[in-house]
Amino acid sequence: MKKVLNLFAFVCFLAGVAAFTSCKKTEIPTLTTTAISSITTTTASSGGNITDDGGAEVTARGVCWGTATKPEITGSKTSDSKGIGSFTSSITGLTPNTKYYVRGYATNSEGTAYGNEQSFTTNAVVGATVTTTAVTSLTSTTAVSGGNITNDGGAPITARGVCWATTANPVATGLHTTDGTGSGTFTSNITGLTPGTAYHVRAYATNSFGTAYGADVPFNSAAVIPTVTTTAVTAPTQTTATSGGNVTADGGSAVTARGVCWTSGTADPVATDSHTTDGTGTGTFTSSITGLTPNTTYKVRAYATNAVGTAYGAVVPLQTSPVLLGTVTTAAVSTFTATGAVTGGEVTATGGGTITARGVCYSTSANPDITTGTVTTDGAGIGAFTSTLSGLSDGTVYYVRAYATNAAGTAYGSQVQLLTMVSDAEGYLYKTVLINNKVWMAENLRTKKYNDNSDVTNVTDGTAWAGLTTQAYCWYGNDETTNKPLYGALYNWYAVNQGKLCPTGWHVPTDAEFKGLSIFLGMTQAQADGYSWQGTDQGTQLKATAGWTTGNGTNTVGFTALPGGYRYYFDGGFAGAGTIGYWWSSDQVSGTNAYYRRLDGANAGIFREGAVKAAGKSVRCIKN
Repeated sequence: MKKVLNLFAFVCFLAGVAAFTSCKKTEIPTLTTTAISSITTTTASSGGNITDDGGAEVTARGVCWGTATKPEITGSKTSDSKGIGSFTSSITGLTPNTKYYVRGYATNSEGTAYGNEQSFTTNAVVGATVTTTAVTSLTSTTAVSGGNITNDGGAPITARGVCWATTANPVATGLHTTDGTGSGTFTSNITGLTPGTAYHVRAYATNSFGTAYGADVPFNSAAVIPTVTTTAVTAPTQTTATSGGNVTADGGSAVTARGVCWTSGTADPVATDSHTTDGTGTGTFTSSITGLTPNTTYKVRAYATNAVGTAYGAVVPLQTSPVLLGTVTTAAVSTFTATGAVTGGEVTATGGGTITARGVCYSTSANPDITTGTVTTDGAGIGAFTSTLSGLSDGTVYYVRAYATNAAGTAYGSQVQLLTMVSDAEGYLYKTVLINNKVWMAENLRTKKYNDNSDVTNVTDGTAWAGLTTQAYCWYGNDETTNKPLYGALYNWYAVNQGKLCPTGWHVPTDAEFKGLSIFLGMTQAQADGYSWQGTDQGTQLKATAGWTTGNGTNTVGFTALPGGYRYYFDGGFAGAGTIGYWWSSDQVSGTNAYYRRLDGANAGIFREGAVKAAGKSVRCIKN
């Protein structure tokens, strides 16, 4: 080339060219390629230095690159002005983690020259660098956070936001926000939280490498009052009922008290009104409502309290029952005398009210009440009580009923019949029995005095007894200690005929009254009028159930006849105790005989006949 140029110069000289430069040949430029710098995943920096323009203006310059060696301007290139000297080129649009070849170029009218070749490899894409913004603006269901992407990792950020969960280190495939693209700061609105719950949040940023996360930031959503429902009221009484509720959510704070509250006012009840306390925590509970007023309308609702406050369920109605009459039973009569007795009763149910008075009422008329009978007052409330009756008439039928009074009125127990005892002139008490509306002694007479307090003559000697035509008595076998309490006394009819042997107001039964007793027990009139043994089982009905050597009876009507025996009229001897019983009537058959009734252990009937008045027989009295 130098020889050609020299030759060209020499020729120009010989030709007399005035200026050598006007004869100089144009060439392509001379340049070098700047070393590669500032390498990223998609960019790099290079350039060149044009040291000779080749005799013609450099109209284009820059760098060209490719993945193959000796890249040319027909491929990727920059255009970095013109002229000679150094220039800088920004290489863009590269593929991460790829080896490239770069050469500077310069173009003039002669063509394009290339500088020396440089090579480099782009950086690989990595995860972005992101920080999580502190959580603010907390409510029970929302919060605000966000992040700051300070490095995109060499690739565009295609998604960013925050993700959250109740466990640490949440990921973007779970609950998350989507807050634009690219680097820099962003704000995220977190919604749908559960009140009073511990959460974790962290920012995320996604590029082609993947998703990167900021630090885990814990926070708690604000608690709220619980959620509670009210159970319908069941089993209402006058003073109680059953309700309850179900705490379905604690609002994010432990439920420390729950139950139901109620009021009879117009306002809805609150937990400072009458209320129950039924445990803690969530779930169902049952409440026993007490202390209510009968026949009253109430409002009831469940409540649940946590650290935030008290929540209430819906109001449900409650109507208490009205007070009913109480329930009372009448006790059997015990330890009665001629003028008094002990009975009572038991209040078994209050009717829903308060038993303010209880006792018994009694009268000689059936079904006494507290306005028509004599009344005892024996406390109040439920339970058993004892009533003492006084001022009674002897041998009298009384009707007794227990009573119990509450706000609804007075309830009565069943009617119990009381027949008072009767006392003789000596003060001995005798049981009595009502048979066919007649009051009889249920024991044999054993008095030694008439009702005018004069003495009945006691005759023990048999011979003396046999010759008597005047009044007398004795004890069977003259054994007062044994036979007085068991069988009573044996009297001759002359004592009966005094008309004052029985207590005042009482008398020895007539023959007609004995007939009436027999007919009441089932005899016909003809049988009752007949002599000797009559009837079928009327004697058995009169005999006691024990005390007979043979042939105990059924004591159907309470007569309780015992075999007291008798004393012979002709020799004063004793016989028949344990097997036979005789009872005088007040009627005589003749001047020497009087009517009697006889019962035998071996016979079920009743024997009617007349006997010699001097005989010793038992006596029963009947009330006038």
